[in-house]
Amino acid sequence: MTDILTIVLGAGEGTRMKSETPKVLHKVGGRPMIGHVLAACAAAGATVRHVVVGPNHDHVRDYAKSVDSHITSSIQAERLGTGHAVMAAREAWQDFQGNVIVLLADAPLVSPDVIEDAIASLNAGADLTVVGFQTPEPFGYGRILVEHGQVKAIREEKDATPSERKIKFCNSGIIGFKAECLRTVIDEIKNDNVQGEFLLTDAIEIANAKGLKVRSVECPFVTVLGINDRGQLAEAERIFQQARRARFMKEGVTLVAPETVFFSYDTQIEKDVIVEPNVVFGPGVSIEKGAHIQAFSHLEGAHVGPAGQIGPYARLRPGTNLAAGVKVGNFVETKKAEIGEGAKLNHLSYIGDAKVGKATNIGAGTITCNYDGKNKFVTEIGDNAFIGSNSALVAPVTIADGAYVASGSVVTENVEKDALAIGRARQVNKENYAARIRARWEDKN
Repeated sequence: MTDILTIVLGAGEGTRMKSETPKVLHKVGGRPMIGHVLAACAAAGATVRHVVVGPNHDHVRDYAKSVDSHITSSIQAERLGTGHAVMAAREAWQDFQGNVIVLLADAPLVSPDVIEDAIASLNAGADLTVVGFQTPEPFGYGRILVEHGQVKAIREEKDATPSERKIKFCNSGIIGFKAECLRTVIDEIKNDNVQGEFLLTDAIEIANAKGLKVRSVECPFVTVLGINDRGQLAEAERIFQQARRARFMKEGVTLVAPETVFFSYDTQIEKDVIVEPNVVFGPGVSIEKGAHIQAFSHLEGAHVGPAGQIGPYARLRPGTNLAAGVKVGNFVETKKAEIGEGAKLNHLSYIGDAKVGKATNIGAGTITCNYDGKNKFVTEIGDNAFIGSNSALVAPVTIADGAYVASGSVVTENVEKDALAIGRARQVNKENYAARIRARWEDKN
């Protein structure tokens, strides 16, 4: 099998984004754009992945390393074009034997199929392969000029003749090379153009002059959509969400109002799950079969077991792990919470840094007081326990199996098995006192 090196160009400033965040770290589906591209490279079988970043873009390099510690990087100190960016990555390709695919980090919808098609073209004998797309509105794109199967050049809009401007086959920005071809042509790219840049597309005419085979493959436009501003970012998000909604419904998930549900790149949902309107899935969510996610709920970093019932208006934060049949109702927030099978948290509660046992009931208004201003502590509640409404459980504290906490309690000490905890001051009734208060009000009026 031929080794594959992918070089992802991510050094651009992205000035049109008007952001202090590097453009390629802006997210689609909860994942930075460059993360989508790197994932597609891995899925297409890249044996080596390399990114080119700009100066002072340590966040981009660090993110790539967080994806996979084996991803290497280089810095394009001056932004002098795509050819210059590949030159900056010389350490990655100078001794490499195999196929080299150059991609853009700001095209987050690229699919592994696109990369695989470029690789297949190289394996079939091409020395250089251009990935292009057809569009009825080619204005502004570089046109791919093909004669008898040989790609002769890529002509930019401003340089194209009237007949060339009619061509609808356009450059995606993805170019594949046999490594030897790249080494042969790269240093002959010059910057004698209006922009003063080294353009990787010039490699096509150089390769032709050397008698090398230059071919093209076609991909859907949507898979190579480039992002330059916030509007295009929103369009990419729209396309991403439409694709995820369609996939989940095809796999047996009911989306009551699909256009109102938003997924992350790694959302996992099994069949026979019902998702009501206006639900947001942040990164790291998995839902098992038969669960019901009711309207206006927000889930992130959470697992919902089989037949779970969530919401409406529930918030599951990272570290939430719900066993089968758990009910988390309206205006309940959980965080770093292990909830046992059949437990109920029906309404108006915060359960954080907690372990809750099977069939336990958490009453309305219950709070696990897990933070003392500096440290976090754990609350442990056993099986078949009952926590009365408006209780504050001050961690660290353990409430054993079958225990009962009276409503309105502040629990600061462990509660033994089957014990009743009453953590509140004794009620005092003062006869006729309310009437005296009202009389006082009347005197003032």
